[in-house]
Amino acid sequence: TILEHVPPVPGYTDGDALRAQVFNLGYDNFLGRLAVARIYEGKISKGQSVVVKQAGVTQKTGKIVKLTTYQGVQQVEVGEASAGDIVLIAGLTDINIGDTISDTEDAEPLPAIDVDEPTVAMTFLVNSSPFAGREGKYVTSRQIGERLAKELEINVGLQVESIGDTFEVKGRGEMHTAILLENMRRGGYELSVSQPQVTVKEIDGVKSEPFEEVTIDIPSEYQGAVIERLSNRGFIMQNMVPHENQVRLLFEGPTRGLLGYKNQFIIDTKGEGILGSRFLEFRPYVGEIKKRQVGSMTSMATGKALGFALFNLQDRGELYIGAGAEVYEGMVIGNTNKGEEMVVNPTKGKQLTNVRASGSDDAIALTPHRPLSIELGLEIMQDDEYLEVCPQSIRLRKQKLKESERKKHLVK
Repeated sequence: TILEHVPPVPGYTDGDALRAQVFNLGYDNFLGRLAVARIYEGKISKGQSVVVKQAGVTQKTGKIVKLTTYQGVQQVEVGEASAGDIVLIAGLTDINIGDTISDTEDAEPLPAIDVDEPTVAMTFLVNSSPFAGREGKYVTSRQIGERLAKELEINVGLQVESIGDTFEVKGRGEMHTAILLENMRRGGYELSVSQPQVTVKEIDGVKSEPFEEVTIDIPSEYQGAVIERLSNRGFIMQNMVPHENQVRLLFEGPTRGLLGYKNQFIIDTKGEGILGSRFLEFRPYVGEIKKRQVGSMTSMATGKALGFALFNLQDRGELYIGAGAEVYEGMVIGNTNKGEEMVVNPTKGKQLTNVRASGSDDAIALTPHRPLSIELGLEIMQDDEYLEVCPQSIRLRKQKLKESERKKHLVK
């Protein structure tokens, strides 16, 4: 129906010389780097010799080894594609986002595509918890490094720096790095990551940090809570556009203030809000931002969590585990409402005696716990914690597992 009734976009023509632009990259173990391109003019075919113009200056030649297009979410190999199609091209190994593919050397290159620089950094390291190696197939520093090197082939917005046995990974936000972690987890990798931190740099002698523009669409009844939250996080409202019972809010503020906010945004808007953000530029550092209002509830024991213990703890905050979950000393099992750090024993059972009192044998009613996900873990973790990412499990833990070691560190 769309093909029959919707006219083609002006500028897409079959008769002209070929001009296609790469807007994403893929990777195949046998074919190497793949270019995902949009064809603006002309036709492209398997076996065709083409010219690649990089940044409008460098020209390289290559040959189309394999051509694939999309039918829905399925990839289908084809012999030819024309203007308006999106194709996967194999055979052009040294190609990047923004490059123009043409069949003549004098074709005018298409306008370049800018890739935003990374704004968020975190450390990837070998999982060293007591439960390390239980689920993962790839657990060593070398295997993690090889996987990150492979990711750099296609993920142009990612930067990786090796520091001993750890890796500093810089991405374009929490979601960018969360997707990478999820893909690694599904691939059998097991690792720990540190709290996300924004990249700070000196510009003309001034300490600067990344700023973002945030666009929010919400029911008007929630605008007060959203404005208050973002104002506390260093954001300044630029515009407000009401429409019937909805309102669109436009803010500008430091990326640092947006870290960990999206989960709170869902709660404040009862899941009815839409939040989008884009990187603006680096601006002068705005100072301390108070974001986290809850503390960590950390286990002091190793074993299985018991319903009796969790029942007594659930009034102190929100739990991340349920009855029967395995825990270890130093593992964060929940948060505390009042913001203080609390060390607890989730394995403590009920004292069994011959003495009975009214109400002592009532059934235990546990409030449903909130299981950790990668996104939630990256948002709520503190700077002295690691997120443990495994193929089946996501856990939060203190960097120093023993309470005595944490106290010594605070004294220093």
